[in-house]
Amino acid sequence: MSTMEEVAGRAIRDLYRSYMEDGNIQWRHGGPPIYDQVNELFERERTKVWPKGSLEETVQNAIKTWEMELSNKTCIQDFKTINPEKFKLFVNGREGLSAEETLQVGSYNAVLKTSLPKEFQIYEADKESFESSHDIFRSALPRGFAWEVVSVYSGPPVIAFKYRHWGYMEGPFKGHAPTGEKVEFYGLGVLKVDESLRAEEVEIYYDPGELFGGLFKGPLISESSNICPFSKGA
Repeated sequence: MSTMEEVAGRAIRDLYRSYMEDGNIQWRHGGPPIYDQVNELFERERTKVWPKGSLEETVQNAIKTWEMELSNKTCIQDFKTINPEKFKLFVNGREGLSAEETLQVGSYNAVLKTSLPKEFQIYEADKESFESSHDIFRSALPRGFAWEVVSVYSGPPVIAFKYRHWGYMEGPFKGHAPTGEKVEFYGLGVLKVDESLRAEEVEIYYDPGELFGGLFKGPLISESSNICPFSKGA
C-alpha cells in the first residue's frame, strides 16, 4: 500500500499539471489529486505528441492544470491559472460565468448547461450539484476523461485552439447501461490571457450531441433488468 508521502509525490510530479505542490492549498478531498489512470489513457491514445516547450504543449498543459484546479481546489485565490477578478467562462455563446460561479457549479455543470427548454434537456445541469455531477461522470468513465489539444491557431494574448475529449463508458450514465465503447467529441476554444499567461476569458464551443450520443447509447438499466426469463416460455 502506498504511503501518504508516496501518493503526494506522484501527484506533485504530474507531467501535465502544475501548481499541485503548495502545502497551503485548500484541497477538496484533503490532498493533491492523482491522475495516473487518465494520464495512461492520454499517453496511449493521444493523436498528437507536441514538442516540449511548444505553444501547443503549453496550451494543453495550461488547460489540464486549470481543470485540475477547478475540480480540486476549493478557494479561488489558490488558482494560479486564471485572473480571479477578470475571469469569465463562455460556453456555446451562453452568458459568461465568473470564477466563483464556475467553481460553485463545477466544470461539468458549467460546460453542460444549456438554454434548451426543459423537455429537450437530456442532462439537467441545474439539478446537479458539483459533487453529483462529478460522481456521475466518474462512474460512467472510470478511467477518466482524457483531453488533448489537436491544433493551435494563434498565440497569446488570444489563443484559439481545437481539442479532443474522450473516455470509455465502462459504467452506467443516468440510468443507461455501460457499453464499454469509446465516447469522444471535438470542440473549439478561445483563451484570452494576461501578461502572466493567466486566463481572463475562456470560450468553448462544442456539440453536446457528440458526447451524449455515446453516453445514452446503452439500454436503460431498468428495462434490461426487468425482462422476465420465463416470459417466452421454456
